[in-house]
Amino acid sequence: MKPHEEWLYKADHDLESAEILLTATKPLYDVAVYHTQQCAEKALKGYLAYKEQEIEKIHSLIVLTNLCIKLSDDFAAIKEEALFLNPYATLYRYPEGELMPSIEETREAIAAARKIFVFVKNKIDVQSQ
Repeated sequence: MKPHEEWLYKADHDLESAEILLTATKPLYDVAVYHTQQCAEKALKGYLAYKEQEIEKIHSLIVLTNLCIKLSDDFAAIKEEALFLNPYATLYRYPEGELMPSIEETREAIAAARKIFVFVKNKIDVQSQ
């Protein structure tokens, strides 16, 4: 597998994990939203790897999206989703404040992660042709 394919493979597993955690017998919404952020992060890093950019050890979807925008203005189309998912890198992971997002928030996070993942995958597929 090429490096960008490895990133997308892991991003896909994060998205699938979030979906499983949403519908589990004992739903784990807090863990699910963390995986949505991870999916988006890995998908964006996958695009950067595809473009042979250095992959920094950062978790900010805002920074990663801006790096992708420098390579293609098209990434502005997913900036709103990146902003929405960005806090889930740490939000709900520790017993500070609210412990669990709502089912609606979790569904919205999964939809945002899916949009970013599909966008990146399509962008790479189109450029590979």
